[in-house]
Amino acid sequence: MDFLFNLLNCTALLNLTWGNLLMDAVGIFFIYIAIKKHYEPLLLVPIGMGILMGNVAPIVIDGKQIFFMLVNGEIARGTGQYSVMYYLYFGVRTGIYPALIFLGIGAMTDFSCLLARPKLVLLGAAAQVGIFVTYLGALALGFLPHEAGAIGIIGGADGPTAIFLSSILAPELVAPIAIAAYSYMALVPVIQPPIMKLLTTRRERLIRMSTPPPVSRREKILFPIGAFLICTVVAPGSAILTGCFFFGNLLKECGVTERLAQTARTSFVDIVTILVGVCVGCSASADTFLQPRSLLIFALGAFSFAVATASGVLFAKFMNLFSRDKINPLIGAAGVSAVPDSARVAQMVGQEEDHQNHLLMHAMGPNVAGVIGSAMAAGILWSLLG
Repeated sequence: MDFLFNLLNCTALLNLTWGNLLMDAVGIFFIYIAIKKHYEPLLLVPIGMGILMGNVAPIVIDGKQIFFMLVNGEIARGTGQYSVMYYLYFGVRTGIYPALIFLGIGAMTDFSCLLARPKLVLLGAAAQVGIFVTYLGALALGFLPHEAGAIGIIGGADGPTAIFLSSILAPELVAPIAIAAYSYMALVPVIQPPIMKLLTTRRERLIRMSTPPPVSRREKILFPIGAFLICTVVAPGSAILTGCFFFGNLLKECGVTERLAQTARTSFVDIVTILVGVCVGCSASADTFLQPRSLLIFALGAFSFAVATASGVLFAKFMNLFSRDKINPLIGAAGVSAVPDSARVAQMVGQEEDHQNHLLMHAMGPNVAGVIGSAMAAGILWSLLG
């Protein structure tokens, strides 16, 4: 009997709580919608599996953690050095993983649409209104300024930026902020279309945009260099993210580092994405995640995403008041930096009205501008609140 009792003590059964089981259900749900609905599977499958890992009680022998993950928020608090996950989580705590993801995204990004119509950068800037509106909302709900800044960045619909800023301003909130940001990125096809249709008329959704002028190779090479210098001058705190982003793009466009660009946008970014997803999921243990503040963060995240989408659409309508070359307001919703999903949503909603109206290439302009805008907003918030 003593042997059986000791064997039972070596399992996780005695330490499991209802909260752990609830979080396990959340992790399984993320995996389900990723597989069944194809909602951001590259992100939600690692996060879902990480949640399952983070809600299994650890095994401790002679005071040493021998299981490879930690519960009770110890990963986020920086303790538990005997855990493998503690060391993997170092990249989240220090903001290394988000910067490396930006490098890979930069190597995937084509700025041709933005360079052909530079005014579309204003749509990317307009969509960042959601970040600062949410910041004010979080303050009104009692969050401290640095916590409100970390929460507000969810409005950019940019998971890596949300992780980067929250790891600096509010490390204890990384899990709910990151999971909220990635969840809303995955739900772009569900959240955005009703807002876009509500704020536009059928006549506006039928607008066909003119073919953009060609962009030279020289412009593509000079843009990441010049844009990085401008972003750094305006928002020095964004230098880490924008520097990696534009460096990745320069690898792609310069024409002499194709091997590096190919690696950055494939295996390199895939490896970092796996590490980020699993680490963020593991940090979402029941005792740290199932709190009233986490529910408020999710509510504020939904609000900020809706505001960001509406701001982009409304600003596109405003620009049309002064422009002869009309913009289809649907592409304003792509100003959030969920690349390329929000651009695809603009294409999808547009083709519901006119199957021959192709908005994807036009929507990519504000979409990539939104990536830059959210990184700059993070840099500004870091400078003001860090």
